[in-house]
Amino acid sequence: MDQQSAVIDARVPGNEGPSDALYAPQGLLQGVSALSAEPVFAAILQTAGRPRFRRRRNGFGTLLHIILEQQVSIDAAAKMYHRLTGLCRPLEPASFLALDDATLRSCGFSRQKMGYARDLAAAVQQGSFDFASLAAAEDETAMAGLLAIRGIGRWSAEIYLLFALGRSDVWPAADLGLQLAVAEQLRLGSRPTEVELRRRGEEWRPWRSVAACLFWQSYLHARGRVAPLLPAELYTPEPRAEGI
Repeated sequence: MDQQSAVIDARVPGNEGPSDALYAPQGLLQGVSALSAEPVFAAILQTAGRPRFRRRRNGFGTLLHIILEQQVSIDAAAKMYHRLTGLCRPLEPASFLALDDATLRSCGFSRQKMGYARDLAAAVQQGSFDFASLAAAEDETAMAGLLAIRGIGRWSAEIYLLFALGRSDVWPAADLGLQLAVAEQLRLGSRPTEVELRRRGEEWRPWRSVAACLFWQSYLHARGRVAPLLPAELYTPEPRAEGI
């Protein structure tokens, strides 16, 4: 079962991270330029500024963290991940699979999440799931590969595609924060359902990921918050460049 927001559990403004950080998705500046012609996005940019959601590394740790985020706050997931990395060094599939139930429980894993995480680790170790191949795959193929892992639902797969693979046309319509932001910005009166929001997102192709980030930015700004901060090792280290 997926947790349903990438931004609900956000931070108050403070240290915003390194100035050379790489932000999601790929083509962010180009997408912002394309969408800024629409009044709703122009208004978001004027009041909330450009999205600043950092790209995550493509790898086992990032996908494991997304599993931990399901049904809990991002802060809670980060604490579980921190405890895990203190006990599992390096955090790789083989070393993770060597951990017993008691150790994982001490990190905050539920029995269900133990099973999901072990299935992921086993698939990576056995070579049936490969992160390099995932990065090279088309969006639909990458989505199918993620959904084949037990415990990875559509929301988790879309969040991974957007933040870890940097895909520019992903629309996580089940995300609660996105639903609330769209309702607020478009003055819908009520929060749209996943089906309604998925249909509405079609008008923002091929920049749906950028549209989602703009709406999330508006959600955070309206509440005096900034993007959630994850463990530093989960972020992509490449320097930011114009147009990426």
